Amino acid sequence: MTNQAWIPVQLVGVRAADDETVVLLLDGVAGLLVPILVGRSEAAAIAAAQAGLVPPRPMTHDLLRSVIDTLGAHLDRVEIARLEHGVFFAELVFADGRRVDSRASDAIALAQRARCPMLCASGVLQTAGVTVQVSPSENDLEEFREFLDEVSADDFGTAPDDSPHED
Repeated sequence: MTNQAWIPVQLVGVRAADDETVVLLLDGVAGLLVPILVGRSEAAAIAAAQAGLVPPRPMTHDLLRSVIDTLGAHLDRVEIARLEHGVFFAELVFADGRRVDSRASDAIALAQRARCPMLCASGVLQTAGVTVQVSPSENDLEEFREFLDEVSADDFGTAPDDSPHED
């Protein structure tokens, strides 16, 4: 994917509604929001990391971060690389150039713990991005997060990133 343009995105939040949970990534420059439907346990892992919660014993993503650190590797970034048939695919990119295939939800959960950048392929943003009004101020971002309390996963037409197509 050498010719791919990569756009920085930030995690805005996690929203649960009915039987679905959506993770929202934001390209603040273009004002595009990428909704990714994920499983409840993955959403809980992402939300916990975003809130800075540290479990008494390591959960799976905490363990993976620990293994990476112990092996002396450095997670440089995660990339939301492609979208196929409603399924988001991601890659973990290490400082030495090695890449590891990942579900988008796991990559996001790990990025939150490793505090590394998240990038989204421009094609994914063009295909899945929903235009929103966003300004770079922290107050506006907080207002947007409040909006998330009202939005439903049904408002977005994407498939869960942990669907059987992916494995």
